[in-house]
Amino acid sequence: MKNETLLNIAKEFGSPVYVYNASKIEAQYKRLTSAFSKVKQLKINYAVKALSNISILKLMKKLGASLDTVSIQEVKLGLATDFNPQDIIYTPNGVSIEEIKTVAKLGVQINIDNLSILEQFGTRHPNIPVCVRINPHVMAGGNTNISVGHIDSKFGISIHQMPHIIRIIENTGMDINGIHMHTGSDILDIDVFLYASEILFDAAKNFKTLEFIDFGSGFKVPYKKDDIETDIEEFGKKLSKRFNSFCKNYGREITLAFEPGKYLVSEAGYFLTTVNAIKQTTSTVFAQIDSGFNHLIRPMLYGSRHEIYNISNPKGKQRFYSVVGYICETDTFANNRRITEINEGDILAFKNAGAYCFTMASNYNSRYRPAEVLWYNDQAHLIRKRETFDDILNNQIEITL
Repeated sequence: MKNETLLNIAKEFGSPVYVYNASKIEAQYKRLTSAFSKVKQLKINYAVKALSNISILKLMKKLGASLDTVSIQEVKLGLATDFNPQDIIYTPNGVSIEEIKTVAKLGVQINIDNLSILEQFGTRHPNIPVCVRINPHVMAGGNTNISVGHIDSKFGISIHQMPHIIRIIENTGMDINGIHMHTGSDILDIDVFLYASEILFDAAKNFKTLEFIDFGSGFKVPYKKDDIETDIEEFGKKLSKRFNSFCKNYGREITLAFEPGKYLVSEAGYFLTTVNAIKQTTSTVFAQIDSGFNHLIRPMLYGSRHEIYNISNPKGKQRFYSVVGYICETDTFANNRRITEINEGDILAFKNAGAYCFTMASNYNSRYRPAEVLWYNDQAHLIRKRETFDDILNNQIEITL
């Protein structure tokens, strides 16, 4: 998006504010589906946890996507956005059997990653189709917090426990209609993904009534100029060929599914903040902004890098700044980063702010969560109001002392 457009949005809606470019989301969706155009049945399940605003979900529905959800609340968001239940897959981790049964009554696709829960659910509801999440024991991802397919992961049923899965199916008579994996996020090496896929293909041979195989996601997007990213076209070419071969040997066509979140929305997002003050110490120049890890925690939690631009002075002389927040703890967004000269009142734009940014925001320090804006059809649409003090007090109960 153009600097002028972003500056106008900050002026109209205030800062801090999240901005999402709908055309970029559409382009990413089309790029992914085009990469797998040789597959007869393809299903893109957008990972709601990446960015769960209902206007974004509505846009995904318009594009033809289904939904990947991890909580009953995300399922209800999908239903509130008029998604058909059969177009929602529910993949929880560590939730109660009661939540799973409640979700099952809503008619969505259930995905289970625990032997105990699988047996309990199959015993009580053998006629409800279930997908099984496999842990392929493949270490992949850009950070240990987002690498979820390794041997010590809490996610998925170990591939080595396949005999236990088969025993549960035989004892309960349950219907397994899908098999699933997710190895992690920010996967660059497609050979690692293809290796994990082979493990999933081998596991799929144990099930005779499959309707789909879900390969998860985790495709890496660029975070800076000339950054490396997953070669979606090459990956699509290789996996499509292998998947079509599997279907032929399986005896019928089934659906190839993915559950991208970051890939679809990360690059579409911008986080706009205002510089409150410039602070010079003995060795560092701090640009102190009107935000903190209460709004954008990824740099602190994952060590992620977000490019930061001074859109108020894009052609100024470059200097070195440490960009920090207003939280009463260390909340450093960037250390000694080269940015065009910054003055108080300037607007800084953080790129790649579409995925796992607003959805991880909080009210820490009793700060308000920011507004969200969707840039759609060359117009700025407010899709979430900025919180107020009433929102801070909401649900609190004052007792008499």
